[in-house]
Amino acid sequence: MIDRYDWPGGKEALWRFGPATGPVVLLLLPPFEEANRTRTFAVGLLRALAARDVGAMLPDLPGQGDSLLPTAAATLADWRSAVSALVAATDRPVITAAIRAAALFDHDADVAGRWHLAPQSGERLLRELARIGLDRDGDIAEVGGNRLSTSLLAELETATPVTAQPLRTVRLGTDPGMADLRIDSAPLWRRSEPGDDPDLANVLADDLAAWSRACAGR
Repeated sequence: MIDRYDWPGGKEALWRFGPATGPVVLLLLPPFEEANRTRTFAVGLLRALAARDVGAMLPDLPGQGDSLLPTAAATLADWRSAVSALVAATDRPVITAAIRAAALFDHDADVAGRWHLAPQSGERLLRELARIGLDRDGDIAEVGGNRLSTSLLAELETATPVTAQPLRTVRLGTDPGMADLRIDSAPLWRRSEPGDDPDLANVLADDLAAWSRACAGR
């Protein structure tokens, strides 16, 4: 179901999946091009959660997806504010599920638990953007067709994923970071084009459904 949610800067689109009661997973996509590469997979993951009787939400954050806010106007503070507002307006236990640099977005949200897939720091994100080609011109930088504010880049330099408990971290392939679960699978965000992996979505849905129920005390 397509819905909308309010945040201090306006309204954004929200997709809802699964039951309207019980814990609900708030899935946060990584910013910029990685969002395009993982969106189809993310929708499949949330449908798999719904099949396991766990509700889910997939929001457009300010300046991302179909947001009316220009990408160049978006800040990390905006993304965090939007996530916090959506969580505060949800009268169910919320578990954030963040892919990659989306683990930077839920610092201020009052959630029942967090689940990170290959979390990435702002510094590492900026290094990857620099490898793609980050061109700065005054207060605006351009990378991969996205126009970003230098204020956003400055925020990202020191941003790190949330470490507050309860937190479960999942990593793929040879990712050397700390993990509660490792899965032998190739990361979709490394592909040159958007892709899908239904088998991986089902494995992750099993883990995320169990974690969500544990965090919500069910």
